[in-house]
Amino acid sequence: MSGPTGGKNAARDTDWEGVRLHVVTGKGGTGKTTVAAALALALAAGNRKVLLVEVEGRQGIAQVFELPPLPYEERKIAVAPGGGDVYALAMDPEEAMLDYLEMFYGIKRMGKALTRMGVIDFATTIAPGLRDVLVTGKTSEAVRRRDKSGKRVYDAIVMDAPPTGRIARFLNVTQEVAGLARVGPVKNHADMVRGVVASPETAVHFVTLLEEMPVQETLDGIAELRTAKLPVGGVFINMVRPTGLPEAVLEAASANRFDNSELALGLKAAGLADGKADASLIADALAQEISEHACRTELERRERETLEGAGVPLYDLPLLAGGADLAGLYELAEAIHTRGVA
Repeated sequence: MSGPTGGKNAARDTDWEGVRLHVVTGKGGTGKTTVAAALALALAAGNRKVLLVEVEGRQGIAQVFELPPLPYEERKIAVAPGGGDVYALAMDPEEAMLDYLEMFYGIKRMGKALTRMGVIDFATTIAPGLRDVLVTGKTSEAVRRRDKSGKRVYDAIVMDAPPTGRIARFLNVTQEVAGLARVGPVKNHADMVRGVVASPETAVHFVTLLEEMPVQETLDGIAELRTAKLPVGGVFINMVRPTGLPEAVLEAASANRFDNSELALGLKAAGLADGKADASLIADALAQEISEHACRTELERRERETLEGAGVPLYDLPLLAGGADLAGLYELAEAIHTRGVA
């Protein structure tokens, strides 16, 4: 699998060596949260400590890890393969605002009074850019945080970010707060966040399926990030199905040259059909399935070629036979590790 510069460098352990903040975005329905969770597990492998941050308040992380709803605190939720810990933080903009008031003004108690009055909710509603600064600011602080010995608290941070259509605006916080504050703590805080998310320590990864709409949204998102000078990471192609049939069969089915009678003879010879009529009916049904599979395979190949034109690393993740349960999550983590992402 190609790395971010077009090929694996022998001196690098992974494709994203040096990246500490992995932002994961994707169109709804592509498995964004599941991939973000699997990436966190993969990054934590080998006795590392990783923080998985959810910013949309959907409790998606809790659902993926089959846990009760998570509070607004950093809490250990999983052990990675081979050792290593995954912590999670379910972001709450209101609590983040209280932290902000405490950090910059020392008035958290007054902030709680404002919360009861509905002022904070009002402020973040009329100024969504401020809400994004608070959420991304909390994540950026975790990236920079060190313990008393000077060691970084977390080896990596994974953010389960908003969908692709909103990702550039969500991360481009300096521009978003320009109309709110041109000087002072809010502006300084936004600049700090921008310094993290626009740095080589950050990579924004996309999750997509080999379907027209999510692929197009991915390409649009990559273009928007590049325009905003934000760091583009890789593309996780999720739920990839094995081809399963020889190339010659797929080509014949796509060109409507598939021989149903030959298939019927094969079914009868194998003892899978009773009589000529039965074999013919089964062969017709199978041929229809093969034709649809061939069409889907051809479409997926075209979409893959389109993605390759974006010039970013592509990582195939398998369609989970047992579904995206906890066991499947660890299976995806192993696939991510195997492909050199983490």
